[in-house]
Amino acid sequence: MKLEFAARKRLGRFELDASFTATGDRIGLFGPSGSGKSSIVGALAGLVAPDGGRIALDGEVLFDRAAGIDLPPDRRRIAVVFQHPHLFPHLDVEGNLRYGYRRCPPQFRRISPELVVEALELGPFLSRAVRHLSGGEQQRVSLGRALLSSPRLMLLDEPLSALDDSLKYRIIPFLRKTFDAFGVPFMFISHSLLEMRLMTERVVVLERGRVAEETGAEALAVRRMGAGGAAYANLLRLSSPRMRNGLSVYRWGGGELAISGGGRPGEAVFELSSRDIILFRNHPGAISARNLLPCRVVRGHAFDGRTGIELSCGDERIIAEVMRETAEELDIRPGQSIFAAIKASAFREIL
Repeated sequence: MKLEFAARKRLGRFELDASFTATGDRIGLFGPSGSGKSSIVGALAGLVAPDGGRIALDGEVLFDRAAGIDLPPDRRRIAVVFQHPHLFPHLDVEGNLRYGYRRCPPQFRRISPELVVEALELGPFLSRAVRHLSGGEQQRVSLGRALLSSPRLMLLDEPLSALDDSLKYRIIPFLRKTFDAFGVPFMFISHSLLEMRLMTERVVVLERGRVAEETGAEALAVRRMGAGGAAYANLLRLSSPRMRNGLSVYRWGGGELAISGGGRPGEAVFELSSRDIILFRNHPGAISARNLLPCRVVRGHAFDGRTGIELSCGDERIIAEVMRETAEELDIRPGQSIFAAIKASAFREIL
C-alpha cells in the first residue's frame, strides 16, 4: 500500500496541516490527544472535507481540492473501526456482520462471512444480541463487520483504548492474525507507544496538527525512553519452552531465559521493564536471580538523570536502565562486556 496524504483543515482554534507518504501494510499514526489523529482519519475516510490538499491511495486520487475531486466514502472503500464498536443494537451478531458484507459491491467482495467468523472465533455468538457481548467481543464483531466490506485500507482509530489491559491483550492477537490472514493493509491510530510496537512497523508521529517525524516503531520507542517517567519496555518474542524446576525455559540470545509463568506452546510475547535488569561489570558469583546473561554494551541513551544501556546478548538486544551516576561509576561504554541479571518473576506475558 502507498498512501499519499497532504491536507489542511481548520477546526475552531485547531489547525491540521499535515503531509506524509506512507508505504507498507502496517502503518501507525501516533500522537497525544488533540494532535490531529482523528482529523486525519476523517479526511481519509471521506467524513471530513479538508480546506485544501491532496490524498491518494495506491495512485488513485481520493481528494484534490485544486482539481475538484472528493470521492464519497462508499467509493473510497476505506473502513473505520472506532474506539467504541458502534454496533447496531437491533441486529444480532450475524446481522451486524452481514451489514458490512451487503454494503460491499459484489465485484469487490473477496472476504467471506464464514472465514471472518472462523478467524475472529465468533461462531458461538452469531445469534446473540450485541448488548449481551463483552467489550472485547463487541470489538471483534466491529472488526468483522469492517472486514466484510472488503476494504482497500482499514483505519483502526484507538480501537483498544476503551478496554482494560486484560481485554486489550486478548484482542491484539485477533487483530494480528486477522490482518495476516486477509492481507488487508491498515493504519493503526493510538497514543499508546506499546500498542504501536505490537501492531505496526512504520509510524507517522503527529504533534499539534503537524507531522513531527516518520520512523520505525522500535526506533520511536527508544528515542522516547523515559517520557512521562515510564520505564522502557523490552518486548521479547519467545517460543517452544521446556519446564525446569517449575520455571519455563526459553532459548534466547544464544542462551536461555528462565521465566515464572509462561509455558504454553507456540509463540508468546513477554514484557520486561528496563528497570528490572541489574548490571555487573564482573561475574557476581552466587546470585538469587535465575538469569545471568553475558552481554556487550552497544550504546547509551541519556535522559532525565538516567541512562538507558542498550545491550547485545548473543543475537538479541535489550535495554537496561540505571541512574546516570551508576553508569559513570561502572564506567559503562560501548563495546564493554557486562553481565545482566534478571529475576524469573520480572517477565510479564502480554500476548
